[in-house]
Amino acid sequence: MKTTKQSTLSATLRTTILFAALGGLLVLIGALIGGPQGAGLFLLIALAINAGSYFFSDKLALAASRAKPIDESEAPRLYQMVRELTTRAGLPMPRLYMIPSDQPNAFATGRNPKHAAVAVTRGITKLLSEDELRGVLGHELTHVRNHDILIQSVASAIGTAITYVAYMLMWFGGEDNNSPLGLVSALAMVILAPIAASIIQLAISRQREYAADAGGAELCGNPESLASALLRLEQGAEAMPMQVSQAAEPLYIVRPFKGQGLAGLFSTHPPIEERVRRLRQMRPSL
Repeated sequence: MKTTKQSTLSATLRTTILFAALGGLLVLIGALIGGPQGAGLFLLIALAINAGSYFFSDKLALAASRAKPIDESEAPRLYQMVRELTTRAGLPMPRLYMIPSDQPNAFATGRNPKHAAVAVTRGITKLLSEDELRGVLGHELTHVRNHDILIQSVASAIGTAITYVAYMLMWFGGEDNNSPLGLVSALAMVILAPIAASIIQLAISRQREYAADAGGAELCGNPESLASALLRLEQGAEAMPMQVSQAAEPLYIVRPFKGQGLAGLFSTHPPIEERVRRLRQMRPSL
């Protein structure tokens, strides 16, 4: 297992690559639209998006999910479980949020463990047993411990920004396909949306989900608790799809909607069946 220092350096490198990719893409678009002046303008836009993604990606993710902070008096058992798990993992206590959705799901966000937040849906607190919920919380806290939440949150914010840029180009381009702007705007949604999805796919590897599953099982002490939770969460997500941006999808422990066709190819989550199989090969650590 990587040390904390190695995990931090790895997350920093991946974040830097994401920032550079976004900057290069926007500068290229600006050059196609307005030459050197357009490139300069879009470079400034890229710098602003990068800064916002780093410092405010957690707030953007929480706001997009309509998550509201909850205090200990509102959810004492949830606080107790998280406190026990963070103590075992050697982590500071994260901020806790509740998402007003009946779909059972959860995610962690924040640029580092000191600025971490864990959000759970209303549905997950009703569906899962305490042992199953402890396994889910262990999974999310493992993402925090492994510094995955930085790259997850930044990739989500950047993917959202690229999609908005595509819409902006289409809106400004109008129907004039003879101009450079019209040509770019016509191709924007065809090219930029897959690029956004590809960046997220490359940034959020399936191996990190497997690692978070294993770490979560170790933290809660029983791999079967998380395995059972994943099966029930997948069923809940299929029965009650949540309106979530595709760019934010990698943050959740299970996909909040079922991908069809090409959307399934860009999934950053491993198949639930494989995740459950690996968990059930582990031995309980209690």
